[in-house]
Amino acid sequence: MASKTWNSAAEAIADVARDGMTIAVGGFGLSGIPHNLIVALRDTGVKDLTIVSNNMGVDGKGLGLLLENQQVSKVLGSYVGENKLFAEQYLSGTLEVEFVPQGTLAERLRAGGSGIPAFYTPTGVGTPIAEGKEEAEFDGKRVILERGIVADLALVRAHTGDSEGNLRYRFTAKNFNPLVAMSGRVTLAEVEHLSEDYLDPERIDTQGVFVQRLVVAEDPVKDIEQRTVRTREAV
Repeated sequence: MASKTWNSAAEAIADVARDGMTIAVGGFGLSGIPHNLIVALRDTGVKDLTIVSNNMGVDGKGLGLLLENQQVSKVLGSYVGENKLFAEQYLSGTLEVEFVPQGTLAERLRAGGSGIPAFYTPTGVGTPIAEGKEEAEFDGKRVILERGIVADLALVRAHTGDSEGNLRYRFTAKNFNPLVAMSGRVTLAEVEHLSEDYLDPERIDTQGVFVQRLVVAEDPVKDIEQRTVRTREAV
């Protein structure tokens, strides 16, 4: 079996990135984002991308890098309040946005990765989220039909991986990454640590069957979106 490990993010993404792709990206804010793969995607110059992610990072960091390079034409996301450039492009009409309730986004990614084409949910009934969507009623409760998401390419970050692509996440950096990994026709993962042995099968968060390519993160820096501190009280 061919190795899933590649020398760099740039090499791993070079022949799979193309214009017009739908790309799902893990992370929540700047926590758990596949920073190296995002930079490599930016450097390919591909454009007219549809990005599926909880949010679009912040100005100058994370997925904000793709907005700066004018590579994104549409976004499916839940929260965008930290990115001024996102707001500017949306209000100017250069960026199409589909707002998705956070739980619905998570389930759409999971459904797509599980081969489920669509599902019903009460979330969004009676709001603009429901416009144009099929509606039904179960046990007296109104629900709307939401489609599963299958991305052309998925980018994730994990704490530890092995050569077969099995992944393990750490703390809140897990967030959307396992669901995004499931949703991609091709999934690329960057890991902070590459294990020489196979991971303990009882402690795997994403099975290697979902991951096609793996790289070791070249840039270990983890940006903090907001830092809140208080004055230390005298003892």
